[in-house]
Amino acid sequence: MRPKREAEQPQQELFQIDLEQLIDMSHPLVRLGLCIDWSSFEQTLGSTYHPSQGAPGISTRLMVALHYLKYQLDLSDEDVVAGWVENPYWQHFSGMSQFQHRMPIDPSSMTRWRKRLGEAGAEQMLRATIEAGIRMRVIRPAELKRINVDTTVQTKAIRFPTDARLYQRMRERLVKVARAEGLSIKQSYEHVGRRLLMQSSRYAHARQMKRARACTRKLKTQLGRVVREIERQTETPSSKLAKLLETARRIHLQQKHDKNKIYSVHEPEAQCIAKGKAGKQYEFGNKVSVAVSSRGGWFVGAKSFTGNPYDGHTLAAQMKQVESLIANQISAV
Repeated sequence: MRPKREAEQPQQELFQIDLEQLIDMSHPLVRLGLCIDWSSFEQTLGSTYHPSQGAPGISTRLMVALHYLKYQLDLSDEDVVAGWVENPYWQHFSGMSQFQHRMPIDPSSMTRWRKRLGEAGAEQMLRATIEAGIRMRVIRPAELKRINVDTTVQTKAIRFPTDARLYQRMRERLVKVARAEGLSIKQSYEHVGRRLLMQSSRYAHARQMKRARACTRKLKTQLGRVVREIERQTETPSSKLAKLLETARRIHLQQKHDKNKIYSVHEPEAQCIAKGKAGKQYEFGNKVSVAVSSRGGWFVGAKSFTGNPYDGHTLAAQMKQVESLIANQISAV
C-alpha cells in the first residue's frame, strides 16, 4: 500500500521535543528541505504501490531524504540510518516534526526501495534538486542554456577477473543453488577446486605459467562436469538455476579474444571498457553519460547504457533526458 499521509500518522508522544526548538531554521539543510517539492515524489512513485493490499509503505519523503544524504556524504545504508538518529537536522529534512530516538527503518529497506525507484524515480530526484536550486536562487536559469556532455565508466564492485577464479566461483554458485533446489551433486570439487585456485595463483606469481595454465584447465573441466550433471538431473530448471546455467555455459565456452565476455558471476552485465586513462587502462562496469552546465558546473543529467556503445552514439539519449529535466527552466530564460 501507499505510505500514510502526515495527517494519518499516529499521535506523537506528549513529552517529545519539537525539532524547531533544537535547530537553526536558517541552516542550509533546513532551507533546502523547505524548497523541495516532496509531493512530486508521491505522484511519481504512486503507481509502484498496490492500492489496497499489503502494509502501508514507508514515508516517501523519509526514503528520498535518506538517499539524498547517503549520496551527498558517500555513506553506506547502515551509516546513514545510524547518523539519522543522532542528527536533528537530518530528521527535520526528512519531514519529522519531533526528535526521534530510534532508527526509522531497517537499512535493508533502502535497498528494496531503490529497486522500486527505477529510472523515472531517479530522474525525479534529480529534477527536484534542480528546481529547488532555482527556487533558492542558487542556480540561475541562464546557466542552463549551454550543457557539456561527457562519458565515463561506472565501475562495478568486482574483483579483477581471471579465468581460474571465474571457473571456481561459477562452480561454487551452481552447486549451492542446485543443492538448495533438491538436486544431488555427486562431486562438488569443493576442496579440490579451492586448492587448484590457490596453486594457480601461486604459480602465476612465480611466473610458472605452464603449471598455472594446467590448474586453470582442471578448474574448467570441473565446471563442465558440474554443468552436465545438473543438466542430466533436470530438464526444466527454475528461473534462477536456468540463469546460472546460461552464465556457466558462456564462461565455459568463452575464449581469450571473444567479445561480450563475462567478467563476474554476480555482475554478468559488467563490461571491460578502455577510456585511455594513464593510471587505469581498463575498467570493469557500465558506460555512463553525464551532463553538466557550462557555467556553474551544475549536474543536470546522468544515464547508464548497457554494453559498450561508442561515445557519440550516447549523445542523443543524454540530450533527450536533459531536455525533459530542465525544459521548464530553459523556456523561462
